[in-house]
Amino acid sequence: MKKKPTLSDIMNNQHQALYAALSARDRKFDGRFFVGVSSTGIYCRPVCSARTPKSENCTFYPSAAAAELAGFRPCLKCRPELAPGLALIDLGNRYAQVAVQLIEQGYLSEHSCEQLAIRLGISDRHLRRIFAEQFGASPIDYAQSHRLLQAKRLLADTDLPLSEVAFAAGFGSLRRFNELFKARYRLIPSVLRSTAGRHEQAASSGLVFHLGYRPPYDWPRMFGFLQARAVIGVESVIGQQYWRSIAVNQGGIEYQGWICVQPEESRNRVRVEISSSLSRVTTEVLRRIRQLFDLDAAPDRIVDALGDLAADAPGLRLPGCVNSFEQAARAVLGQLVSVKMAATFASRMTERWGVALEQPYGNVTHLFPDAACVAQLQPEELRLSGIQLKRAAALIAVARAVIEGRLQLDNVLDIEQGILELTTLPGIGSWTANYIAMRAWSWPDVFLSGDYLIKQRFPGMAPRQIERYAERWRPWRSYATLHLWHNERWAPSPDTKVTTIE
Repeated sequence: MKKKPTLSDIMNNQHQALYAALSARDRKFDGRFFVGVSSTGIYCRPVCSARTPKSENCTFYPSAAAAELAGFRPCLKCRPELAPGLALIDLGNRYAQVAVQLIEQGYLSEHSCEQLAIRLGISDRHLRRIFAEQFGASPIDYAQSHRLLQAKRLLADTDLPLSEVAFAAGFGSLRRFNELFKARYRLIPSVLRSTAGRHEQAASSGLVFHLGYRPPYDWPRMFGFLQARAVIGVESVIGQQYWRSIAVNQGGIEYQGWICVQPEESRNRVRVEISSSLSRVTTEVLRRIRQLFDLDAAPDRIVDALGDLAADAPGLRLPGCVNSFEQAARAVLGQLVSVKMAATFASRMTERWGVALEQPYGNVTHLFPDAACVAQLQPEELRLSGIQLKRAAALIAVARAVIEGRLQLDNVLDIEQGILELTTLPGIGSWTANYIAMRAWSWPDVFLSGDYLIKQRFPGMAPRQIERYAERWRPWRSYATLHLWHNERWAPSPDTKVTTIE
């Protein structure tokens, strides 16, 4: 029987095209593939500034894990751990999407591969097949590679003790970390200590990291979006710096602190500063920042799909969140009120019920109230903050459903079912449920046909007609929604515009 070709085999059948992208250092391919160089034994990002290797010395891999399994070590110059990841939609298979989210959150540090498969509702064999087809590696190998690259980042960019590095990267013990690091990279961990990284860290108030993205990126619109919705005490936009509080629960311990994100556009990356109180959960904090700023998006694919709609702002990104309950709560507070009023309600809630940070920084002083806190409130208490009673009851219902386990807001496998479950709660309509999917779950294919501004862009058309028109933008309808919000001059194509109401 003829052996079925692996994903790496398929990629190397495209050797000429991939080598051309490598030679051009084409940034739209950054993080989409990695190249192993046989003459050096290392693997690189396609944007590596080192001298381009000879074509015959190159082998291409769909993931860092696949390159490491083939025996290559990560390049110390281009640093594969800094590459943008794959957007959810690029992963294709929904099981792969949620599995990657769970793995990057450390699920396999405490659970087996079989338990991950059960969590997804599929067999262990099917899960392994999905990973082999998508990444050229098993879930365990993918998780180990992810941990090692995060540890490499911490070694290069911080002065954290090795034991702290091992824990923060998701290893259960320093011994296991040392063994795997030496086996995979054939290096002693301390070799990767970076003088430059330590110098920047020492000059700052916290830990400093960098996250890459694929250009272009429309930073003015992203900061404008976040600033208009900023919650006093929780977040602040100052020039091109975004500050906010964040809490991460890991191993039954809640770590609280602040982050500061600032773009470095000339290098297609962001500088991230994290308070020292979050040092043990840096991997999860960085993952949430990637989600918040949509750093893994592939703008070339989005623009190709949206066409003229995206022509004036090809770098527009989908703002995500760092906490799904907080985003859901803010969506509920935004029902039938202005963006400014929704932010005011959220700020009042934070002032009254938010947890004060032990180490505040500037205007960032509190955490937004969590689900456990909100679930204990009565609608009348929220009414004192100006929140309408029906909306207050809806918010409390969401919080109680989360606490009681009736509503899943993290790592949602079936998006349509998740939206349906939200709409079964009192006071949660279609717009709110879909907006939560778009922002809290970073789902790229949500279209808010009933939104006030969206309807203005389609004069004379009913919501169903608008939905049919938007079908052309699948699977990027969330981005289409953003572009429609920002583009007042856009109008439907004359050949499809209708003037009668169904």
